Amino acid sequence: MNGLQLTYVTFMPLLGVIPILFISQKGEAGKALIKWVSFVTSLLVFAASLRLYAGFDPTNPNFQFVELASWIPAYGISYHMGMDGLAFWLVMLTTFLTPITILSTWKAIEKRVKEFHVAMLFLETAMLGTFLAIDVFLFYIFWELLLIPMYLIIGVWGGERRIYAAIKFFLFTAVGSLLMLVCIIGLVYFHKETTGVLTFNLLELYGTRLPHIYEVLFFAAFALAFAIKVPMFPLHTWLPDAHVEAPTAGSVILAGILLKMGTYGFMRFAMPLFPAGSEYFTPLIITLSVIGIIYGALVAMVQPDIKKLVAYSSVSHLGYCMLGLYALTPQAVEGSILQMINHGISTSALFLLVGVVYERRHTRLISEYGGIARVMPVYATIFLIITLSSIGLPSTNGFIGEFLILLGTFKVYKAAAVLAASGVILGAVYMLWMVQRVFYGEVTNAKNLTLKDMTCREVIYMLPLLVMVFWIGLYPNFFLNKMHVSVDKFIAQTKVERHNGPHCPVQHASLEMSQAAHGQVAGQ
Repeated sequence: MNGLQLTYVTFMPLLGVIPILFISQKGEAGKALIKWVSFVTSLLVFAASLRLYAGFDPTNPNFQFVELASWIPAYGISYHMGMDGLAFWLVMLTTFLTPITILSTWKAIEKRVKEFHVAMLFLETAMLGTFLAIDVFLFYIFWELLLIPMYLIIGVWGGERRIYAAIKFFLFTAVGSLLMLVCIIGLVYFHKETTGVLTFNLLELYGTRLPHIYEVLFFAAFALAFAIKVPMFPLHTWLPDAHVEAPTAGSVILAGILLKMGTYGFMRFAMPLFPAGSEYFTPLIITLSVIGIIYGALVAMVQPDIKKLVAYSSVSHLGYCMLGLYALTPQAVEGSILQMINHGISTSALFLLVGVVYERRHTRLISEYGGIARVMPVYATIFLIITLSSIGLPSTNGFIGEFLILLGTFKVYKAAAVLAASGVILGAVYMLWMVQRVFYGEVTNAKNLTLKDMTCREVIYMLPLLVMVFWIGLYPNFFLNKMHVSVDKFIAQTKVERHNGPHCPVQHASLEMSQAAHGQVAGQ
C-alpha cells in the first residue's frame, strides 16, 4: 500500500460507492445508512490523506509519492501521479472539506439520497485526481470527469432555475476545456517534432521548444480554460447562478475546491509550460485580477441575497490569488496558495452558515431578516467570526494570505498592489453591512422570533473550520513550510525559462526533471 498511497487516497471514495449502490433508499433507515456509509468513507479518505502529511518531505521540491505505470504506450500516455508543495494543501483541503460537506447535508437532502451521495463521492475522486495527475492526458480525464457529478448536483438538487444554472456551468467549462485539449495535442506534437519522443508526461513537456506565436496561442487556450474555472473577470458570469441555484453542499464544494482548480491549473500547467506566453499576457492578467477584486466587492455590496453576496465575494478573493501568482515573488506566490486554502475554509463556512438559516426560513433575502442574533446567539457568534476571517482581520487566516500577496506584489507592481488593497476595505464594508442588517437591531419579522439556534450536528461540522481559521491566522508557518522549496523551484524555473526566451532550447532541463522523476519511482 505504501507504493500506491496516492491511488488509494484518490480512488477510495469509489469504494464507498459500491455498498451504497446495494442499499435501498425507500425507508428512513435505508437513507440514514446511505448517509453514514458516505460520511464514514469520506472520513477514511481524510485519515488516509493524513498519512501523506506524515510522509511528505518539505525540503524536497520534486514530486513525492510518485506512481508511474504504462497506460497507453502507443501514444506515450501513462498513469502518472505525484504530489509536491504546490498541490499538497489543496489535496488536504479536498479531503478535509468533503466529510464536513456530507455531514451538512444530513437534513437538507431528502430526495434521491443514494444518487446524491454517489455523486459526492465520485466528485471527490475526480477532484483529487485533478490535483495529483502528472500525465497531462490523465489530468484532462479527471478535469472533465468532475463536470458530470457537479452538473447533476446543481441540476437535480438545486433551486428553481437549477437547469439553467447547470447548463451554463457545463457550457462555460466545456468550451474552455475543449480548447485546452486541442492545445495539449498540439504541444505533444511539437515535443515529438523536437525530441522524437511521443509523451504526455508533464515533466518531459516542460521546456518544449515552440515558435513564439504558438506559445502565445497555446497559453491563451490553457489560460481561458483555467480563467473560466477561477473565475476571472469577465468570465465569471456562470458563478453567481451556479452558487445561488446549487444546494448548500454544491456551493461548498464549488467555492471550496473547484475554483482552486483554475488557479492550480495556471500554476501547474499554463505558466511553466508556456512561460513566454505567460509573460506576454502578464499585464492583462494583472489588470483583470485587480478589476476582479474591486468589481467583485462592489457588486457583492448591492446584492439582496446573502448567498449571491458570498458568491461575488469569491470573484474578489480569487482575484487576489491570481494577482499573487503573477507577481511571481516568493511572498506573493506563497500568499496566493495560502489564500486558496483560506478562501476554501472561510467561504465554505459562509455557505454552510447560509444553508443553516435557509433550512429554517427557506429564504436568503437580507430583507427577510434582522435582529436574529437575539434568537440565534450561537449562530450569530460563529457567523461573525467567519465574517472577520473573510475580511482578513489580523489573527485570522484571511489576513495572512492577503498580507503576503500585497507585500509580494508591491515589490514589482506597486500600483496594482495599492489598487488591490482597496478590495480589503470594500470587503469589510459589504460583509459587515450584511451582518448588521441580518443580525442586529430589532426583530422586525415575526417569523424570525421562533427560529431555533444551531443544533449539535451543525456546531460539530463548523468547529473544524473555526479551528482552521485561527490555526492558520496564528501559526501560518505550519502551512507555509510545506510549500517553500516547491514555490522557489516554480519561480526559478519560470524565470530561467523566461530569461532563455521562447526560441531557446531548454530540453536539458526537461530531461533532468524527467530523469529525477524516474529515479524517484525506481527508489520506491
